[in-house]
Amino acid sequence: MLNIQLLRQNPEIVQEALAKRNDDAPINEILRLDKEERNLLQRIEGLRARRNEVSRELERTKEKPPDLIADMRHVGELIRTLEQNEAQVSEQIRDMLLRMPNIPRLSVPHGKDGSDNVLVRSRGECRQFDFEPRPHWELGENLGIVDFERGVKLSGSRFYLLKGWGARMQRALINFMLDFHIKEHGYTEIYPPFMVKRECMVGSGNLPKFADNLYHDQEDDLWFVPTSEVPLTNLYRGEILPPGTLPIYHVAFTTCFRREKMSAGKDTRGIKRGHQFDKVELYKFVEPDTSDEELEKMVEDAAAVCSKLGLPYRIVELCTADLGFASAKSYDIEVWAPGCGEWLEVSSCSNCTDFQSRRANVRYRPEPGAKPEFAHTLNGSGMALPRILISVLENYQQSNGSVAVPEALRTYMGVDAIT
Repeated sequence: MLNIQLLRQNPEIVQEALAKRNDDAPINEILRLDKEERNLLQRIEGLRARRNEVSRELERTKEKPPDLIADMRHVGELIRTLEQNEAQVSEQIRDMLLRMPNIPRLSVPHGKDGSDNVLVRSRGECRQFDFEPRPHWELGENLGIVDFERGVKLSGSRFYLLKGWGARMQRALINFMLDFHIKEHGYTEIYPPFMVKRECMVGSGNLPKFADNLYHDQEDDLWFVPTSEVPLTNLYRGEILPPGTLPIYHVAFTTCFRREKMSAGKDTRGIKRGHQFDKVELYKFVEPDTSDEELEKMVEDAAAVCSKLGLPYRIVELCTADLGFASAKSYDIEVWAPGCGEWLEVSSCSNCTDFQSRRANVRYRPEPGAKPEFAHTLNGSGMALPRILISVLENYQQSNGSVAVPEALRTYMGVDAIT
């Protein structure tokens, strides 16, 4: 959520930043309501002061003038009416602010859509095959490790079943990535709930704007997580972290649930895009003046997974129009999938500045006795399945239809190949 002070003092900066994102917001209406709210608060405070003054007068005198008492009753009723009006205006302002995206960092390249994203670097050589590489859906079915028909039978379209060595490789990838980030990069593992309260979705930026893309249990008002970014954002919701606490690095595995309404018709073949998928998430709470540096570190931490798995990858900086709702700056990591013949996004690492911490009210105290400040939050996949699984299957396939197991996974799987 944006700081209302920024809107009051520099509305043109906010308007320009939103335009770069191909977005808009009712800034003038917010400012009008903000002025109305401040006027209401001023009237309420004035009436409260008058009521307190009269109350003190009445305490000092034995006589209780009926007209003065009646006047105070009227003042009390007026205060209650104004408080109700102020609460309604405040809620209107909050709702509009919650629907506004974050402001891009000045260093983010300006662009009109994803075609203006900037290639930062590539690593690894794309394998040259002496046979026609198969897509993962053929490999999976031929090896008996992916079952599309039974996935649809159980749950409908955009669901699939992993079995045998397919399920083993999925589990191996999750365990490998968790261990790697814990041991090599110093993250602390969290195993969060896969369902969260409404206020957690608001805190992370998923509600109210993206309600249509989320799964929701109406009876208990619990929401299935679309990513573990949601519970991790809210770990310290409403808290003031003591001096010396930051930075905090967390890594978490969750199954993620998305309705995928916004991607209807895309990637309908294979397992690239489903309503349910697994992901290992990296998350940081840091001090504001270190967040850009911490983002670069996070990208390297995530990309190191690709290197350990021997997968060719590239890093792309997103332009202003392609940024996620909560992000001020983002990099995507893409791996090459030779069977599909495309680069697949397996991670998006973002600096969300104080956007989420304002929504979730996560603050820290820079030093003893200092005024609390909002922390900066960062998140990134480290990595997302099933796309990293797709890349492994397609890059390590052999001419006889088998799939070699990357060296980094052999300890976890206990075999050198899936045949």
